[in-house]
Amino acid sequence: MHIGHQKVIDQAKLLAKEQDMKSAVITFDPHPSVVLKKEKTDVQYLTPLTVKKSLMEQLDVDYLYIIRFDKTLSQLSPKEFLEHFIVGGLNIDHLVAGYDFSFGFKGGAGNMSNIQTFIDKPLAITKVEKISYHDQKVSSTRIRSLLKEGNLELTEKLLGRPYSVVGEVVRGGEQRGRTIGFPTANFKITEPYFLPPRVGVYAVEVIMENNVFYGMANLGYNPTFTDQIVDPN
Repeated sequence: MHIGHQKVIDQAKLLAKEQDMKSAVITFDPHPSVVLKKEKTDVQYLTPLTVKKSLMEQLDVDYLYIIRFDKTLSQLSPKEFLEHFIVGGLNIDHLVAGYDFSFGFKGGAGNMSNIQTFIDKPLAITKVEKISYHDQKVSSTRIRSLLKEGNLELTEKLLGRPYSVVGEVVRGGEQRGRTIGFPTANFKITEPYFLPPRVGVYAVEVIMENNVFYGMANLGYNPTFTDQIVDPN
């Protein structure tokens, strides 16, 4: 869910409003790479499905269609895919997609250039051109690379929001933070996020029960406290 995806969604919402239609977003779960790459059994997401649902509500999208991506779906021809999901099952009248959207068996034989050749009924098509930042395409791959580098400033610009995770505060450690006037919390990630960004200490904003707290997060290693004085020499 980066600014490229948001551009597609904004265009779809605008057209839906102009044409007095409902807006909808189609997403696949799990990520196609889990099915298409046999050696890959799981995937880490920049935007897990539960978070994606929440974002759709914030973006005021009318419907979110979640299509289960499995071996059978991966083997559908472009025509079968369109008939089953687009002009068939979901009764889409106007399709909005990015310029590089592809679908169908054999490496995505269908694309935004030839999509009309697979359709027997009228279907309006709107292609959203490439979204770039600093002359480079905005993509999930680029964002993952930035996170590995620890470049959260540029990551935020490409996502259109700060990189964030949802999790649960759990009991752990020796509970010593409170004794030095700096309360600490152990945070358990509950979704399959792409983690970690580069190991380090980050300034964070924590939202819990509608309250906002500011602090620091140590990512990567558990700091160790000691009562011994260590000679730096």
